[in-house]
Amino acid sequence: MSNKSIKVTGIPASEGIGIGKAHVIISPRVRVYYQYILEPIAVQKEIERFEKALKETENHFRSLKEKFEEFFENQVYLFETYLMILKDKAIRDNTKKIIETEHVNAEWALMKSMENIRQMFSQIEDPYIKSRIEDVETVVERIIRHLPRESNSGVNNNFIAPAKKRVIIVARELSPLDTTELDISKVMGFITELGGKTGHTAIVAQSLDIPAVVGLSGILNYVKDGDLLIVDGIKGEVIINPDETELENYHEKQYTYERTKATITRKAHLPAITVDGKRVLVKANIEFLEEVVSAKTNGCEGIGLYRTEFLYLRSRAIPSEEELFDDYRQVVELMDPLPVTLRTLDIGGDKFTSKPNLSRETNPALGLRAIRFCLKEQGVFRSQLRAILRASAYGNVRIMFPMISGLEELLAAKAILESVKEELKSQDIKYAQDIKLGIMVEVPSAVTLADVLAPEVDFFSIGTNDLIQYALAIDRVNELVAEMYKPFHPAILRMLRSLVKVADTYGIELSVCGEMAGDRLCIPLLIGAGIKELSMNPKSIPIAKEIIRSLNWEEEKANFVRLMAMRTAEEIKEELEKRYGIEKQ
Repeated sequence: MSNKSIKVTGIPASEGIGIGKAHVIISPRVRVYYQYILEPIAVQKEIERFEKALKETENHFRSLKEKFEEFFENQVYLFETYLMILKDKAIRDNTKKIIETEHVNAEWALMKSMENIRQMFSQIEDPYIKSRIEDVETVVERIIRHLPRESNSGVNNNFIAPAKKRVIIVARELSPLDTTELDISKVMGFITELGGKTGHTAIVAQSLDIPAVVGLSGILNYVKDGDLLIVDGIKGEVIINPDETELENYHEKQYTYERTKATITRKAHLPAITVDGKRVLVKANIEFLEEVVSAKTNGCEGIGLYRTEFLYLRSRAIPSEEELFDDYRQVVELMDPLPVTLRTLDIGGDKFTSKPNLSRETNPALGLRAIRFCLKEQGVFRSQLRAILRASAYGNVRIMFPMISGLEELLAAKAILESVKEELKSQDIKYAQDIKLGIMVEVPSAVTLADVLAPEVDFFSIGTNDLIQYALAIDRVNELVAEMYKPFHPAILRMLRSLVKVADTYGIELSVCGEMAGDRLCIPLLIGAGIKELSMNPKSIPIAKEIIRSLNWEEEKANFVRLMAMRTAEEIKEELEKRYGIEKQ
């Protein structure tokens, strides 16, 4: 064990501070190293072997779901996701077809199916949706583990060695299923080489309130079993073999953090009102029906963004109107009377393989996606709008169109919406007559044309993730330029202020639903710009409310004017860090 302290920085994935000994997991993954050719007479037996593994995997998922409900209830939807993926034709039918036509072992056929799915996901631009390939990989690994072993299967099946005392888990990557092989009561933190803020290590850690730092490339080269570690999930730092002074400082930070967190959590359901009396609404962004519980528990004042893509992504088939309606109705009923803003489908034609002419695009981020796809594929669009409108009869629903770049698109989408309303009316199907309509402002042209678009809608919601990406011409998931993705860029501040002025002039609501909304350093900035509504990850709501309650609306407005006069993102960020006493990350 080295006596020298080493500090490394990664991505903060789950807040908190963990101090403990390292428990290194070298490889929790199943690997298939080679294929073997079957005799024709053995093909049917291999298919039966595969089908048996599917059934055993399904039973395994259901039992784990019950187990996880005891300590992981807000993320049980993950197991529902796995069960749906398990039934997907891309896995079941394609693998059987490969076994039949190529006469290869089930493991190899399954990995070929996996590679086809991976290529499909590689065409998706949205980083959150793109990262969901992890779900498919996890399911495939579990199927392989449940395949009855053959001596020449070519499989290396590594399981996680159990920890015998409280430890920090160190791994290349982890899935929620990997954590089922751990005694969670003994886990004080997670650190991984791979992953991001939307990855499953982050999701698991946040759900269990365990500190985590991910994206620590090469960390397994530095950490050995038994090394003493400090995991700072707030700053995204890991200290390997800290000295006595560092240990003492972090024990104090840990105590202060836990005490502060408990205080903030108790106040999660109180309104976010600035010291000078300005009310700011704090809502939740969700992906799945099951996240409603977490949103309400954390004190949300509505759903500011319901990303509706999950039901389309769970399989290669387009969901029926009834499937969509049932999902939306449940969310709306659970949140009633608080509002639920449903964003219409924000995904490209690359998802739907039944449309091969739409499946290959050189640059899908600038291609046929979101409202463009919906206007081209109106059958898909109308089915979703019918489901949303029908759900509006059960609570407070708002509709939001994504990626609107100009008036033509907005008017075309509104015309379809009105047509669907008339259709429902003629069929005597109930829906809310006063349903509010808004757009995502995430394309620079929409900022420039905000005064043209505002009279046509009831609200704007600023999607800062894409707006920053498009405004600065930066691919935020490209590691070569990711550091140039800057929410504090002067151009972004000017865009925010411009949108606030337009919203005030036309009397429409304005919110921010991108990652900036839940960022501790960005919240004062957004308040200073004049934003009165924020929507974020449910886990960020309590601290966001606490920050807002510490701010003075008028003082933040004056400070925003000073920040707008600065010339670089670095200057602006440094000023914010200095003003709010937030350490640089």
